[in-house]
Amino acid sequence: MTDEANLAKLDELLAAIREYEDPRRAGDEWKQVFRLLQKTDIPKGRITGVVGMRSVAELSELIEQLRAPETAAGEQEIDPEVLKKAYEAFRKRLKLTVLDEESTLGRSPLTKGSGSTVAAIAPPKEWPGEVWQALVRQGKLKYIGHGFYELGNK
Repeated sequence: MTDEANLAKLDELLAAIREYEDPRRAGDEWKQVFRLLQKTDIPKGRITGVVGMRSVAELSELIEQLRAPETAAGEQEIDPEVLKKAYEAFRKRLKLTVLDEESTLGRSPLTKGSGSTVAAIAPPKEWPGEVWQALVRQGKLKYIGHGFYELGNK
């Protein structure tokens, strides 16, 4: 839950960020926004995504969601079957990416190194970003920034 003082402070920070010619340069304001949002019920992955991408539009949406949580919570119901198919496609792409990385065809036989260095991938573009954010909220994926996701804890 969020009290009025935190909402007022978030509004002030949003206004300050919008005054910048390039909102990504408002480093101190984004740090304060991050700290304030961590005190709310918003999933940590969503907070990290919004602040990490420095998205003013998504920050504005989060603030509105905090003002009226009952309306924002019901807006984005995604069919569980869609989530399941998207998650399976993500896992398949991750598996193929790891296999490609581990392939020895493109490497010198003189170099050592085994095991995969692939930690995260960009998700398939067949599904919108809301699907990936829903999977992050469920804990199945973890957003690490710049459009890349890795498998979550579940």
